Amino acid sequence: MMHPSGPAQPPPLHSTAKRGRPPAPISPDAGPSHRAWLEPVRNVLFASSLTLDDLVDRSGYSKTRISELLRGNGYYPAWEITFSVTRALGLPTPPLRRLWTAAARESNKGADWIRRCIQQVADEGEDPPLPYQAFTEAMRRPYTDYARAFLLTDRRAHWVVGETFDILWLTWNEAAASPNIHRHAWRLLRSRVMLRTARHPDGHPDLRAAVFSTSEVHDYDKNPGHLVVVTELIDLFDAITRLPDDQMDVAVLHYLCGMPDHRIADVLGLAPALTHAVDHHARVTVEALLTTPNPTE
Repeated sequence: MMHPSGPAQPPPLHSTAKRGRPPAPISPDAGPSHRAWLEPVRNVLFASSLTLDDLVDRSGYSKTRISELLRGNGYYPAWEITFSVTRALGLPTPPLRRLWTAAARESNKGADWIRRCIQQVADEGEDPPLPYQAFTEAMRRPYTDYARAFLLTDRRAHWVVGETFDILWLTWNEAAASPNIHRHAWRLLRSRVMLRTARHPDGHPDLRAAVFSTSEVHDYDKNPGHLVVVTELIDLFDAITRLPDDQMDVAVLHYLCGMPDHRIADVLGLAPALTHAVDHHARVTVEALLTTPNPTE
């Protein structure tokens, strides 16, 4: 069995072979970190003209093992086979290795197992595209501020933003070809944050814990009415999470993250006039939610 171990690029993604059936759906046992790299890999395969037989020829692994990898079925795959398959698809190594490592931990793989797997493949990978670097440098802070509002700690916020940027690198060709790359990337970031956000029993996000990171609560000893302030903020934050997605995002970035209007428009990929209109509707809707008992959808 031959396994690629060097930096040589794979052949172009095309094949004259007849396409076979796509792999079965991803196993429900695959966790969110596992899906973070598996879904982009499958999407690249589906968008190419490669068949499973092509991947067998290029990777040196059997169709059964590749099929299990693409379904997220059975044991969590070692880095060597993961690298072999994804290299055959022309995907970059560094973001995949980080995502694979996070998913290995999610699958309760030990640090020694992870280290041995990585050491078996002598490939450090390539540098990210310059436009990608510029974009992520510009968006890192606002994305982290948004993630922190829902995930509460710097560590969790930085981790989810890092995961988002790694997925974005994997799918950079798709993102760069989209009509609005800011909108494309924001939806990706938002989906990764919401995947790990605490929720109420009815399913909407729970922002109540974020109240205790506000300056009003931190300065409670200077405010004899601090219990009233806390209660009012909890009600306000709860109302914000009942807004439609764009309204909630604008409200969180504006009122929780302190972001100016022009920056919000850029981060969300919305026109400034539309962002202003969304903000106006959000304020009206929040006021209605706060003044109407037992509000309904």
